[in-house]
Amino acid sequence: MDRILEILRGIDDSIDYEREEALIDGGLLDSFGVITLVAELEEAFDITIEAAEMTPANFNSAGAIREMVERLQEN
Repeated sequence: MDRILEILRGIDDSIDYEREEALIDGGLLDSFGVITLVAELEEAFDITIEAAEMTPANFNSAGAIREMVERLQEN
């Protein structure tokens, strides 16, 4: 989780990622931020995030991102 938080803070350090539950739905991460996040996650965790995974449910919180990453690492 620390690496995910580090990546998120590199995109925008003004957001409290440990508490925020609406990163996408609340408009806190814009499309450029999401694209940057996906690229960073893919590189950091050696995963591929397909278009089908690009849903608000997978990106609304650091916890949701962690769960997606862990699921993708299992495949």
